[in-house]
Amino acid sequence: MDGIADMGGTSGWGPVHPPRADEPVFAEPWQGRATALTILAVRLSGRNLDAFRHALERLDPADYLQQGYFGRWLNAAELMLVEGAVLAPGELEARVRDLLETPVTAAPNPSGGDLPAWPAGPGSLRTVDAAPAFTVGQRVRAKDISPPGHTRLPGYVRGHAGIVEVVQPAAVFPDTHAHFLGEHPQHVYSVRFASHELWGQDAERFAVTVELFEDYLETSQ
Repeated sequence: MDGIADMGGTSGWGPVHPPRADEPVFAEPWQGRATALTILAVRLSGRNLDAFRHALERLDPADYLQQGYFGRWLNAAELMLVEGAVLAPGELEARVRDLLETPVTAAPNPSGGDLPAWPAGPGSLRTVDAAPAFTVGQRVRAKDISPPGHTRLPGYVRGHAGIVEVVQPAAVFPDTHAHFLGEHPQHVYSVRFASHELWGQDAERFAVTVELFEDYLETSQ
């Protein structure tokens, strides 16, 4: 789906500030707790990584922009828990009202600050019998499509042509996996796009490499 999360290649969001070498993983303690809660929500709701990403892209656009990176994670965690019938609609808001009336003191972190790990599992890499449909050096085009559900096909490359640089291992297809429609594993390609192809002749001269699933691509003359 074409939601607020698909911001790649768009303008008007200000400069990108690379992280400092000494920058902590979490700027504030609550961000680490938000990460742990989100990981737990994925497990409790029976979701997967792709379903989590789909939850993020379905958030209200204003909330997505205003609540920051870890705020989005908490909102997505709530959405997954409600859709997984772990929480009732409105239950979290009711609990917040109770806590505002009777505050509680947070307990110390018994883990000593260790970072939570993503749920263990088989990962997303798979082995497929079919040969890759495209080869290194081949000119391909990202399909100009707008899938109604989850997708990892960036909007800014749709309809544009590039060159296959690397044929990556096959992986679970997010567009079906997020909706529990099967893994549908397929080859992934590193495709190199020229800036002028994506943003016109007035753009600075550089290249962008995007990892694209086989179903996102077609041959280009």
